Amino acid sequence: MPSPYSLPLHALRLAGKCALPLILWFSVGELVRWVVIYVATEISHGSWWQARLVATLALVTVVILISMTVTTGMFLALRNALWETRARRQDGQEDERFWVSLNRVAPAFAVIYLAWELYYRDAADFYAMDRFHNLDDDFYTTVLNNVAKGTDEEVTYGMGLVGLDWKVSLGAMVVTFGLRALFSRMVEKGSGKFAGVASAFAEFAFVFCGLNAIFTFTQLRGDWASHRAVVSGATEAWEHAKENVPGWEAFWGWVGEMWPHVIEALAVPLTWLAIAVLIFGTSIDDARRALRGTRLEKGMDKLEGTHDVTQRAVDRAIGGFMERWVPVVNAFRITIRGGMALFGFTCLLYSGLHVGGQYLDRAVRTLIGSDVEYMWLVASKPVVFIGDLLVTCLSYCVLAAAFDIAATRARLRGEDITA
Repeated sequence: MPSPYSLPLHALRLAGKCALPLILWFSVGELVRWVVIYVATEISHGSWWQARLVATLALVTVVILISMTVTTGMFLALRNALWETRARRQDGQEDERFWVSLNRVAPAFAVIYLAWELYYRDAADFYAMDRFHNLDDDFYTTVLNNVAKGTDEEVTYGMGLVGLDWKVSLGAMVVTFGLRALFSRMVEKGSGKFAGVASAFAEFAFVFCGLNAIFTFTQLRGDWASHRAVVSGATEAWEHAKENVPGWEAFWGWVGEMWPHVIEALAVPLTWLAIAVLIFGTSIDDARRALRGTRLEKGMDKLEGTHDVTQRAVDRAIGGFMERWVPVVNAFRITIRGGMALFGFTCLLYSGLHVGGQYLDRAVRTLIGSDVEYMWLVASKPVVFIGDLLVTCLSYCVLAAAFDIAATRARLRGEDITA
């Protein structure tokens, strides 16, 4: 029976055994991502700008698919060294092939990736590349040139993801929505060799192509809602509470400061653990499993006994909440099979690696130093790459080790980790 306190040693064991494939997967993935982002920044400026932006959004969607592929490959590389994998092989279960795993993982991965807005890093990398790639044509230079020449040249710097006209954006949304529905139906029927990957691509493209239209309509809806009596009354009640309830503003200010840290320390590690569990072959998007053993399970039974219209209405109302938190709750339930110590250790090590990586980056930059102008425009990329390599590989090893310990303890107790 493996101890929860063996998590650090088990993670280091996995890192030692799988170091080479992890490094190769990460390195190739970063190289391919860089090339695709570079091409996206190249085509996001010039004539036929709206058509170029559609192609840019498609390439950014490809960048996310690359991230999904690399994540799947790195966890599958770790799968070969897990105790749970050895036990499954002894039970006669064959290892799932890479493309089969990727096709199975893709739809659920897309839901988690979008629900937790993990695409911010991809968007930030695109914006940074666009910024440094077009230093001579940035926003301020273009505006100043327009003022000096008396022209009205269109500003395209930094607008690759948000410059799409809302009408074009709405049309692209309709097309990608149709593709998403088609591929999702193929996934449900089990047809199509790469229907899962295509469904994920359509899911990401639907969101990115619709960003501009959604932003426009959200502004209009916000302006409309701000004048409604209910919203106005709620705002007045909130202001009244701030003025008359002692400690009201201080309490909610404290909650606002602490909540991001709670998310980073607890929810984010469990989100990535849910992705790892999904890749290792266990379901994490089952709402009934997440609510099993609680009072809410009876509510689920009642909901399933209602009319289809009621079920669809509830799904629309709380769909986003369920997509975000059901995988996290299921990951927690799996981890807790190894005890609270395993859950605490997993979150502590995951968060500690990322915080430690930031301090290590600062220490390396201070140690190297430089009196040469613009030297860090060149030197920062290798430093960031090595830091990200270490943090990412060790974090994935921690997540894989946590799943392995929980699954092994459950198996030795005669329990089913998938139940």
